[in-house]
Amino acid sequence: MQLSPLIQRFVLHFGEMGSRWGINRTVGQIYALLFTAARPLNADEIAEALGFSRSNVSIGLKELESWNLVRLSHQPGDRREYFSAPDDVWAIFRTLAEERRRREIDPTLSMLREVQLETPLSDDDRHAQARMKEMYGLILLVTTWFGDTQKLDTATLEKLMRLGSRVTKLLDVKDRLTSAIGMGSAKTPAGTKTKATESTAKTTRPASKTTPAKPARSRKE
Repeated sequence: MQLSPLIQRFVLHFGEMGSRWGINRTVGQIYALLFTAARPLNADEIAEALGFSRSNVSIGLKELESWNLVRLSHQPGDRREYFSAPDDVWAIFRTLAEERRRREIDPTLSMLREVQLETPLSDDDRHAQARMKEMYGLILLVTTWFGDTQKLDTATLEKLMRLGSRVTKLLDVKDRLTSAIGMGSAKTPAGTKTKATESTAKTTRPASKTTPAKPARSRKE
């Protein structure tokens, strides 16, 4: 199986970036090949295309399976296993982000929670514990936001991400409305009457009763 210069460039780049993402070069190149392949590939085809040994390919595929980044399938009359990457790039993104959260973020949050329960023995410990509390709060906020976005359907998530800097404008409008509503509902000091309340009182005050005039006495003739 011969790779075109276009695909080869993509595969080699993923291999180089693999070490920066926490995976080895072999795993990175295998995934890049499966991502660009027009059909599922078996281990022999992968090994031939990349020039890797069969054992290295098997190890790399097992690593990708543990990340839930490849799909396993079979073909009629063929006992070999075939591998492919998910078709939906958003599904790949969600899976990769979720796996990194589970493998890297969750253990860190657990450790930070535990150190908050320990009793500091010195001023240095108290300072360090305070700094760890700040880190815990930030990571928890980000992971909570990420969990909320994971619940969104792909179309809504894409719209949200396309908003970009317009999100800050929406937040600015929201803050202005909140301030305006807060100022309008502010309580006046006790015993202070505003013109509005005086006017209302006048219109709602019941009319005073008038005393009927006494009839004039007639003169006797």
